[in-house]
Amino acid sequence: MRRVRPGAAASRGGSPSRDTGRRTAGEERALTSVAAGERYAGEEPEDIPRLWHITLSVSGEAAPVEELRRALEQLAHDHPFLLTSRYADDHAEIRYWEEARDLHDAAAVALRLWGEHRQTAGLPPWEIVGLEVIDRATYHQRISEGYGPPPASPVGVHPF
Repeated sequence: MRRVRPGAAASRGGSPSRDTGRRTAGEERALTSVAAGERYAGEEPEDIPRLWHITLSVSGEAAPVEELRRALEQLAHDHPFLLTSRYADDHAEIRYWEEARDLHDAAAVALRLWGEHRQTAGLPPWEIVGLEVIDRATYHQRISEGYGPPPASPVGVHPF
């Protein structure tokens, strides 16, 4: 017994018209399979990096704002995708684009940013208190709808 999709008539024994790519009424489509590890021609490979918008919030004991500004400027120099940093004597917010395979990778890199650059940039020993990771499409959708973080302008290091 052959199974047919509900609402579709079973083929009457004729062969599908393969040269025109069209089916006649009642003709079934041939099913094809994809071997393990292969992809359908129209799919995006999972390992292609995507852009993620990162907002990293840190805070801790008050630090001299002149030293903090210099440290954030050094971080921007060391991490070229940094868009903008805002700071006060006891907290800061860093916004930048990260290229990563998926959200988990982007978040992992973002969570290491402050600690890995603490010594080289002279950042204060603050803790990460907030992290937002959104894909490029979501970022642009929020901006176009008038909510979410305003575009990072002017780019650079600025007080709150």
